[in-house]
Amino acid sequence: MAQPLSDILVLDFSTLLPGPLATLMLAEAGAEVVKLERPGTGEDARHSAPKIDGVSIGYAILNRGKKSIALDLKAEGAVESLRPLIEKADVLVEQFRPGVMDRLGLGYEAVRAINPGIVYCSITGYGQTGPKRDFAGHDLNYVGDAGILSLSRGPDEQPTMPFALVADIGGGSYPAVLNILLALRERDRTGQGAHLDIAMAEGAFVFAYWAHAKGVVAGEPIGNGADRLTGGLARYRLYSAADGRQIAVAALEEKFWQAFCQVIGLRTELRDDLADPQASSAEVARLLAAHPASHWEPLLAEADCCCTVVKTPAEAASDDHFAKRGIYGRQVRIGERRVPALPLPIAPAFRAPPSRDEAAPDLARDNRYFGLPDP
Repeated sequence: MAQPLSDILVLDFSTLLPGPLATLMLAEAGAEVVKLERPGTGEDARHSAPKIDGVSIGYAILNRGKKSIALDLKAEGAVESLRPLIEKADVLVEQFRPGVMDRLGLGYEAVRAINPGIVYCSITGYGQTGPKRDFAGHDLNYVGDAGILSLSRGPDEQPTMPFALVADIGGGSYPAVLNILLALRERDRTGQGAHLDIAMAEGAFVFAYWAHAKGVVAGEPIGNGADRLTGGLARYRLYSAADGRQIAVAALEEKFWQAFCQVIGLRTELRDDLADPQASSAEVARLLAAHPASHWEPLLAEADCCCTVVKTPAEAASDDHFAKRGIYGRQVRIGERRVPALPLPIAPAFRAPPSRDEAAPDLARDNRYFGLPDP
């Protein structure tokens, strides 16, 4: 059975995380992805630690199964040498600041003149237009500008860094894939391509939809770590067990909260955590701190109350549930080793059978295959 994107050719001009992750998901669904890199060094991610046999693990897991060509885009005749690929391509993904691809002769209008049906996806921090379009930034800046970093940033004397690259992945990679697929569907009907303007800062807003409802629409104040979903209630926050492990208490619904209170023995007068949230939280913290996580874990599991022990990445990877779901069933070959591939949210029915030999491409490995000179 052919994969959904087995007839799609993607030209990937992106680097680091947002674009490469997006094109990895397209590749997982069958697309042929050709990664264009600068000669000599390739993209910066190739040189990031940690490494196996001199190969960046981060680069390998984001670029497995792709092809690599190396070309100096500023060199005379570079754009013309790419013309055969552009003519055949269905999708182009780029991640430069606005205007860079235009200066290289590879902006949307120039590419569209060669291939009117191409879906041209531009991923930037702030978008192709607007006062901030040329601003430099990274994930921390984007989530800060989107207002969501302020919601749970920890104490002023030691602010808490966000654990996830929400803007890069949730505001960049995922919207890119979603809109590329929508544009391909539209092209099926009209024959016309599109220019997709993906702004990572904008894509981050949706991750705090409740903050939009409360803080923007209703105009109510939202304090740092003080709201329903950010630690303001005893029933939805993190607590420390006696051994320092964290307990994730997410007993939002009353039936779960009451079941949790029964397990830990919370006094009846403190179970209304809206009456005195601080008093309820303090007592829950005291009770949970009396025993190690190993004591609480089976009791909370039996109570089925949305309360769990926080796992490390290594513990999560060895969880029997995820093993049986097969999320680590794919591997990446790095040098002489095979390591677990990054789990991707692509339905198994749309993916090719796992290959034990799938690897990220050596730099410029496919230049000759596409009729390009060795760099």
